[in-house]
Amino acid sequence: MNNTARDILAVLLAFDTTSRESNLALIDWIADFLAARGIPSQRFYNEDGGKANLYARLGPSGPGGVMLSGHTDVVPVDGQNWNVPPFTLTERDGRYYGRGSADMKGFIACVLASVEAFLEAPLRMPLHLAFSYDEEVGCLGVRSLVAHLEASPEKPALCLIGEPTEMQPVYGHKGKLAMRCCVEGQACHSAYAPQGVNAINYAAKLINRLDVLGETLAHHEDPRFSPAFSTLQVGTIHGGAALNIVPQSCWFDFEIRYLPGVDPETVTASLAEYAQQLLPQMRRVAERSDIQFQPLSHYPGLLSDPQSDFARGLAQWCGSDNFSTVAFGTEGGLFDEVGVATLICGPGSMAQGHKPDEYISIAQIERCMQMLENLCAWMRD
Repeated sequence: MNNTARDILAVLLAFDTTSRESNLALIDWIADFLAARGIPSQRFYNEDGGKANLYARLGPSGPGGVMLSGHTDVVPVDGQNWNVPPFTLTERDGRYYGRGSADMKGFIACVLASVEAFLEAPLRMPLHLAFSYDEEVGCLGVRSLVAHLEASPEKPALCLIGEPTEMQPVYGHKGKLAMRCCVEGQACHSAYAPQGVNAINYAAKLINRLDVLGETLAHHEDPRFSPAFSTLQVGTIHGGAALNIVPQSCWFDFEIRYLPGVDPETVTASLAEYAQQLLPQMRRVAERSDIQFQPLSHYPGLLSDPQSDFARGLAQWCGSDNFSTVAFGTEGGLFDEVGVATLICGPGSMAQGHKPDEYISIAQIERCMQMLENLCAWMRD
């Protein structure tokens, strides 16, 4: 077992990089780790400077090469019953426990533990390192890094995202569009309900329309995915103040997880058209009544070629040609859109991600280290 990967993982887990928190302490540590080995890095900050992506490259100058990508943020532990400290590495029964151990600090630890081997190679093409923020809340943070890569004359040709796939190669996933619908009516005493505009009632009409639109989406299937069709669901709803008050405001959030090739905006456009049909009857009672839609997040799907040279290479590096798709989303579609061919393969299982007592097996860390060793050999001059 490579003890360096374990030691690095212990450090990474100790940083609470829940998406609502800053990730700068972790980014500083990685930047210092790379600088100590002669590798400069760049940071791409969010608007308030509280979070950052980190990008670095080693090997020869010029375009092309391989990028290893991972996100630094993790999901909350609030309300979960943990039996081990979530932000401390606990080793037990061949597993490393801790929030983010599987999703996906285990992969980042392996990448950093492999840096010296890549430096010693030497490489015939550049190796790019990309560590992003706010992936867990809709792949929001990486976009500034993607914009940099798109404009760079030294853009990587290939990208490997180390999301937890149990070291099985993945070539595709669905896209996701998340929206908020805000309904504004008019409050009044419930004894005089017709004098008000019940925002919850109109929100319910819109949600019912979403159910119909979701049934339409299900007619188009792609057996490469599970479920084999695009899905639509309402996740949260808020509205009303008291039972005896006609609710003035209501809002709900919904998401569309859509197959590659499906345009989710046909759904949102259809819902917006239906909202326009509702407004006249609302405004006959209260002129200020309104229905507004607000985008929350959006990332595209990914559908790479499992027969490409890159895919054949990944099969050799990870020791499996059992390519599949996954149900969860990644930043892969964003990289792919700017011409960086992207595949997914990483240690751990999403069955453990986002849960209390999250863990990654030591065996998975070892397999990831072997994959990176094989990649290094392929990139060697």
